Amino acid sequence: MTTNEARVMGTVVLLLAAVASGAPASARALKQQDYDVIIRGARIFDGSGNPWFIADVGIWGDRILAIDDLSGAGAPVVLDATGLYVAPGFIDVHSHAAGGLTAPDRSDARTLITQGLTTIVVNPDGRSPDIQEQRYALAEHGLGVNVAQMVGHGSTRGAVIGMEDRQATPAELNRMRDIVRAGMDAGAFGLSSGLFYTPGSYAELSEVIALAEVVAEYGGVYASHIRDEADYSIGVVAAVDEVIEVAHEAGIPGVVTHIKALGPNVWGESRTIIEHIRQARADGVEMYADQYPYEASSTGLSAALLPRWSQAGGAAALAARFADPETRARIRQAMVENLARRGGADRIQFTGGGQGIEGRTLQDLADEQGVDPVDVSIELLTSGGGGGIISYNMHPDDLHAFMVQPWTMTSSDGGLPRFGAGVPHPRAYGTFPRKIRKYVLDDTVVSLEQAIRSMTSLPATSFRIRDRGALRFGAYADVVVFDLDRITDRATFADPHQYSEGVVHVLVNGRLALRDGEMTGSMSGEVLRR
Repeated sequence: MTTNEARVMGTVVLLLAAVASGAPASARALKQQDYDVIIRGARIFDGSGNPWFIADVGIWGDRILAIDDLSGAGAPVVLDATGLYVAPGFIDVHSHAAGGLTAPDRSDARTLITQGLTTIVVNPDGRSPDIQEQRYALAEHGLGVNVAQMVGHGSTRGAVIGMEDRQATPAELNRMRDIVRAGMDAGAFGLSSGLFYTPGSYAELSEVIALAEVVAEYGGVYASHIRDEADYSIGVVAAVDEVIEVAHEAGIPGVVTHIKALGPNVWGESRTIIEHIRQARADGVEMYADQYPYEASSTGLSAALLPRWSQAGGAAALAARFADPETRARIRQAMVENLARRGGADRIQFTGGGQGIEGRTLQDLADEQGVDPVDVSIELLTSGGGGGIISYNMHPDDLHAFMVQPWTMTSSDGGLPRFGAGVPHPRAYGTFPRKIRKYVLDDTVVSLEQAIRSMTSLPATSFRIRDRGALRFGAYADVVVFDLDRITDRATFADPHQYSEGVVHVLVNGRLALRDGEMTGSMSGEVLRR
């Protein structure tokens, strides 16, 4: 036990003794206690979905020790939060920021902290490195936020079977089980899958269930980028049903990650999806979803347009298929259909590719060259220049319908970009303030209480992140203080490299990471263990 932990434990024992002796003694103990940080006069959202109330917050070490009138108490750091709102630090359950956090110039997590984030869940979509090695890499330069890890199904399958389009043998499935078990032993919180992507898309659901059963031994969670968010293969409704089946068979929580109905062909399917999740929960299956508050998604050009059979065997096999005229024609026809599913070439914007490509739409490039957009795509893919895209393909009615569900969390699906590099999706800079500004204040789709719950206690509960996501006695002091009049996202699709505004203070494990809107340089985040 560290000195700070012992100090906090001693205080907890004293306060519990005061509680046992009666309310007056408890109140005196709270008000006369000295703290490391006091946040005074705040409008407090405790994360539960209850309306705000006014109180002070007393923090000692890395824990919250009081939420009360602390006018008789003192602290070296006193933050006047009169007129401001205080909430548990926000939790992003679908983050691609792990790679950026291992870089010394980005490990302070400024793009995350300025959104009010204090904890992120990494390795989504079925992709993960070795969990223990990643823990070391994340901790090497210090961390601005807490990180919870997931074990990736696709990476696990790739390590055992590679890019082959076939089912695992019993021996191979046992090797995959061993990889998942090692990741869980190293502290991972569950299994992520990306059944839309290769090589995960080559797996039958029985394989995923077998690995989820390993996760169940540890009380973990299953989160999935579903096999089909549109009508590429089995359809979005059936793909959601797959998550329900895995959760049911393995007996663990299931999460449909970045839930959506992608493309005009499936707009309106939110009604059916919501009913299926409601029925699953009524039947005792613990189901959730997460969502980013944008009508545009982001993926790779190859993932959006290429048929999965063409990618089997990896890049060399794909190149050979393009070199064969008959097979190339089959691939091209599939790409025509897939582009239509995305709503057309004017809805595809490149996030990279270098000068002359990034920030432009596929239709722009096709018009400039005087060729069909699919042929432009083939040229990019065969020359290695496909890269990432933003796809404008969601309907606001579906987005709103998913957002108001009590089981829907907020997530970003964003990375940790280098400031000024490329044209990434603005969600990397603005997701959490955007939900409050646009969908609470401007469009009144959800209440502020509901939005805060979707960012705090709900993700902590569903992913079993203990003692976070709530403002209460004994919880970790992950805290965000924000100005409701000023909170907003500034990042746009045309100019995404802009930090959010209106978050005033952020504490991570009791230490100020952001004070008066300025980064402090504190690196108090930790790699969490399940």
